[in-house]
Amino acid sequence: MTTLPHTLKRIRLNLARSKEFPQGSSRHGYEFVAPLDGNGHIDIALWRTHRDHCRVRRFWDGEDDEIGFLVHKPGGPEHARWVFDYDQTAEDDDESGYRFAAHAFRTGEYVSIRDEDGEMHTFVVASVEPAT
Repeated sequence: MTTLPHTLKRIRLNLARSKEFPQGSSRHGYEFVAPLDGNGHIDIALWRTHRDHCRVRRFWDGEDDEIGFLVHKPGGPEHARWVFDYDQTAEDDDESGYRFAAHAFRTGEYVSIRDEDGEMHTFVVASVEPAT
């Protein structure tokens, strides 16, 4: 059995309140593994070392789960950015985190993700736990 470093965390994002979901939704979101520093920010140096463990699962009520990787992309119009990549052979990013590098991933904080159709959605960090 592989023991993962204590800096790798399993982060769950649930859809925040929106016009379509006034109460938010725990049936729409993401669960991903990322190395976090002491301030809750994604640690890029540790990500480079442990990128094979940095997986993502997109769960959306009524749809099949999508499984992929947390990937750091350099350059581009948004400069360096974090994306959820479900198909490593495709050239387009599947979904990109808005300013993920600047956000602290702590329970109760909010983050935004641009989906594959270009629509931005807001999510609340529902939990941050050790990845096992």
